[in-house]
Amino acid sequence: MVTAGLLLAAGAGRRLGQPKALLPYRGRLLVDHAAEILTAAGCQPVLVVLGAQADQIRARTRLPDVVVNDDWATGMGSSLRAGLAALASSPAAAVVVTLVDQPDLTPEAVRRVARDVSAESLAMATYRDGRRGHPVLLGRDHWPGVAEAATGDRGARDYLRAHAAAVRLVDCADVADDTDVDLPDAAAALPR
Repeated sequence: MVTAGLLLAAGAGRRLGQPKALLPYRGRLLVDHAAEILTAAGCQPVLVVLGAQADQIRARTRLPDVVVNDDWATGMGSSLRAGLAALASSPAAAVVVTLVDQPDLTPEAVRRVARDVSAESLAMATYRDGRRGHPVLLGRDHWPGVAEAATGDRGARDYLRAHAAAVRLVDCADVADDTDVDLPDAAAALPR
């Protein structure tokens, strides 16, 4: 079964003062690092959703497939919808969704969440104290419902809650960290 990778990287980073995709990280941009995690995990294709400063990001990276979400300012929901729509013609049975602002995500976490893939699959990573987060796996059969539920800054959250009994929880605390980079202090602490 083919599993696509979908990286949401469209936001302006209002609290940060710049798009998170443009943050320097280990000699490249954070968006390049995040896309590589999906590629290294075996996702095919890997699609990156850009929005704020998309032209500048594209000029400074060699990203895999890109879709530009012109409605990025309305929130993450529109980026998730744009990504799912762009993947509709792919052969993927499912998609693993990640966020650009989680530098300590790993290919192993993505692979764990993407195990036992089918078009009916729903799975999400868990971390310390059972906290749920990304990566999230969405089987193709769920894409229309997820797209309908994704509004504002609420991506798949409401859909996953409504289908909680079908969601496979995958402990990733030993192989990844879901800490996100939202504020200038966290961005300054990133290894350059």
